[in-house]
Amino acid sequence: MSGTSTENDGQGMIVNPKPSGDNQDWDGDDADRADRLRFEEEQAMIREQSEARAAKAAADAKKAADAKKAASA
Repeated sequence: MSGTSTENDGQGMIVNPKPSGDNQDWDGDDADRADRLRFEEEQAMIREQSEARAAKAAADAKKAADAKKAASA
């Protein structure tokens, strides 16, 4: 491939253009709302799992501290 200034090597081209007449995927359509709801549900589940893990770790640490305190007394 010889490089000339008139060749189009693909740089700067729009690979996946959105046709203005056919583009009906606006924000707020049913698919977007479903995706947003699914994302929020997943985030809530992750948050709950994280809080549960933190609570379990705190309970385990308290139990270990109480056992150490009882052993030294």
